[in-house]
Amino acid sequence: MKICIYGIGAIGGLMAARLVQAGYDVSAVARGATLESLQKNGLQFYPAGSDTVQSYPIKASQSPAELGVQDIVIIAVKTTGLQDIATNIAPLIGPDTTILSAMNGIPWWFFHGLEHENGTLKLDSVDPEEVISKHIPASQVIGCVTHLSATTPSSGSVKHIAGNHLIIGEPNGTQTPRLKQLCKILEKAGFEVENTSCIQKDIWFKLWGNMTMNPVSAITGAKSDHILEDRYVRDFMSRIMQEAATVGARIGLPIEADPEQRHQVTYKLGSFKTSMLQDAEAGKPLELDALVTSVAEIAHQLEVSIPWTESLLGISRLQAKTRGLYQY
Repeated sequence: MKICIYGIGAIGGLMAARLVQAGYDVSAVARGATLESLQKNGLQFYPAGSDTVQSYPIKASQSPAELGVQDIVIIAVKTTGLQDIATNIAPLIGPDTTILSAMNGIPWWFFHGLEHENGTLKLDSVDPEEVISKHIPASQVIGCVTHLSATTPSSGSVKHIAGNHLIIGEPNGTQTPRLKQLCKILEKAGFEVENTSCIQKDIWFKLWGNMTMNPVSAITGAKSDHILEDRYVRDFMSRIMQEAATVGARIGLPIEADPEQRHQVTYKLGSFKTSMLQDAEAGKPLELDALVTSVAEIAHQLEVSIPWTESLLGISRLQAKTRGLYQY
């Protein structure tokens, strides 16, 4: 069983370490300092609650062709870099390769197999000119929603913070042999795996919280608790979430909670910097399209009014563009 991780960041690194521990043949596509560290030191892994590092040899290359066709490819990169990756990933993918998509926000394959009554909906914001769709077949994709946190203390290292839950499912909701096999592989690697019949619903629910907290944190520079303690900002976020819930209901993905319940869950997690705030501070491109622009695009096609979401999107992308972190 050959498994390749495309993107050794926090999530990709954690999955790689766990899969190596479980005895699988794991490789990675990486570049720059991460590639150099992996080749020199192996993958450096800090388990949750421990400061003792575990080192795992892992074959790493910048060239997918050097690694060859895989049984499973796990894509765990920022969505901002996915178009470039799509044009290079072909050597890893054979006709029987399973592709696990473990990224933030709305993925390019979101409407593949999703039944709703609104005809064909486009996602130009996340897949302009369908470049990704042409190179990464949606028919070979299994979706994944991660409920865990990890950090990268340095290039080629990952520290597990908390959480162990993965939700995976076929885009068309069927129970296939490859889905059941992947569940077993991830369970053997120590993850708590939930097999869902509607992965899009789980993606939308996670997005429902992330699409506000992430950009607001990037704009303000504030941690999660400070954001939620400001009643005006909290109300602003709630209004956006209500709009997103309306959009979700129109595509058959209702939200069975209210914004205040979600705020309480987030608040109990304590004070933390969102991934988008960390990216902003590091001068990295922001994942606004997968988290916010995509929701606006769907709403506009459905003619759903979303003034609060549009306000957030406008302010977020202008601020990011001014800092050189976003283009439109």
